[in-house]
Amino acid sequence: MEPAPQEDAEKLTNRALCAFSAGEFSSALAQFERVLKIGDNPQLHSYLGFCIAKERGQVKKGAELCLASLEHEPQNPVHYLNLARVHQVAGDKPQAIVVLRQGMGMGGSEDIVALLAKLGTRKPPPLSFLSRDHFLNKWLGIALSRIGLR
Repeated sequence: MEPAPQEDAEKLTNRALCAFSAGEFSSALAQFERVLKIGDNPQLHSYLGFCIAKERGQVKKGAELCLASLEHEPQNPVHYLNLARVHQVAGDKPQAIVVLRQGMGMGGSEDIVALLAKLGTRKPPPLSFLSRDHFLNKWLGIALSRIGLR
């Protein structure tokens, strides 16, 4: 007698989440795809989105999946965390920080706080009366950092 598809989906979901937590994203990706073939589960789209971005380099598709999860569950901070991770994979650190702060506004989690600490905060510009992007601020900041005064 074969197990019911619902039980099979639950087992696959649990295995996929365990692999995701352990950092085995390629294994988690395969299992999330199998779960979503059995039945659509919008809560898992953000996990799948991050795995696709991380393993296959399809950042745009990963971000779209994470945004779809946010539309379905805007109060779930895990979706914000996964979207921020996708931005981090894409090399868009400022956008990742913005998304993490939005996630903190929705209740936050220890993982969001840890990723925010890892990404760090920027120091104030050396010349505060000039914009952060002004060439003097950039070069003065680089020079002060190299000589150890910043």
